Amino acid sequence: MEEPAADFYMYFYSGHKGKFGHEFFRFEIDGRGRLKYSNNSNYRRDSLIRKELRMSPTLLEEIKRIIEDSEIMKESDERWPSRDENGRLQLEIRIGEKSINFETARITSLADIQNTKDPEGLRVLYYLIQDFKCLILSLVSLHYKIKPLG
Repeated sequence: MEEPAADFYMYFYSGHKGKFGHEFFRFEIDGRGRLKYSNNSNYRRDSLIRKELRMSPTLLEEIKRIIEDSEIMKESDERWPSRDENGRLQLEIRIGEKSINFETARITSLADIQNTKDPEGLRVLYYLIQDFKCLILSLVSLHYKIKPLG
């Protein structure tokens, strides 16, 4: 029987190098439910934030369902813009035997994708990433900021 940790992996990175140095948002989720989150912004002298937490098997299954429902695994990055001076976005997902590893120019808004060769594919990517950014930030915030009762 295959080890449960091997059937799922997700990695996301969006970042650039600018006047405030290397700024990025990154997360990684493995098949055991371990979430590693990093956010680096030197704006206003902020520093690197790194957090790690464990997710329940139920949440991990929901993450897989979100990915499957998005149909991102059917997309291809062949016609997506290459990374450029504005940065890059990378998404790697492995679910069972299926895997993708996309790299494109950093997307900051829907306007960035309107005049590309594959706006529909990039729209799927954009909305999936927005959903996961909200989920990851909520999980990190809940895990590290709620004070226990009693």
